[in-house]
Amino acid sequence: MGHRRGKRSQHPNVTLVKIEGVESAKDAQFYLGKRIAYIYKAPTEKRGTRVRVIWGRVTRTHGGNGVVRSKFRHNIPPKAFGESVRVLLYPSNSM
Repeated sequence: MGHRRGKRSQHPNVTLVKIEGVESAKDAQFYLGKRIAYIYKAPTEKRGTRVRVIWGRVTRTHGGNGVVRSKFRHNIPPKAFGESVRVLLYPSNSM
């Protein structure tokens, strides 16, 4: 979705992510702590592939509509806004 922001300021180290099928903050609680991968193709090859990954983690919910806040190891570039990310279902909290 984009960076967390206010009226005049952006927080580029916090990215808002809308997870498909999650419609409430209660549903979003399940995803807290889960890993996120933003996968993209770069123009040059490194280590034999053009595919790159920026890893992140879901940190908390944002509002009541199922949006979550996440932090990535490297800030997400603006060209990634609106792109899809993969939410991995580990680490598991259910015991």
